[in-house]
Amino acid sequence: MSDAIFPSGQWVGFYTYGKDSQRHLMDLILEFKNGFMTGEGSDGIGLFNIGGRYYPEEGECFWTKTYVRAHSVEYTGFRETKGIWGTWEIGRHSKGGFHIWPIGTEAPSHEMKEKESEPAETTPAVPLPQPETTPPEPVPAPLLAPATTA
Repeated sequence: MSDAIFPSGQWVGFYTYGKDSQRHLMDLILEFKNGFMTGEGSDGIGLFNIGGRYYPEEGECFWTKTYVRAHSVEYTGFRETKGIWGTWEIGRHSKGGFHIWPIGTEAPSHEMKEKESEPAETTPAVPLPQPETTPPEPVPAPLLAPATTA
């Protein structure tokens, strides 16, 4: 595999909780450069930042998704033709699966169902920490500069 299999830009996807097959959508802007991945995004829980590593030869990646003023989630994934598949974990108490893919590639269809039906070693999800009740601070500027065309 080459570095090109991890394209920087907009990605979309979903995550699931434990054995529950309900998909929770997420949007991401990711940058892959020199083995490091950074980015930001949002989902039904809120805004988050991404920081981690990727290994193009092995097709593996690991990152931490940190929600603004909230908790962090550890992700482990494997790059395949239809995106990155893998698992997420919050400590030892909450686990699930995920699948993300670059915008502009065909969204997976039947292959997602096959993957989701495979048994997974997961534990029931626990309630996530709730944000503070004080007014939120302004969200920091995006980590990535807007894409430019050459």
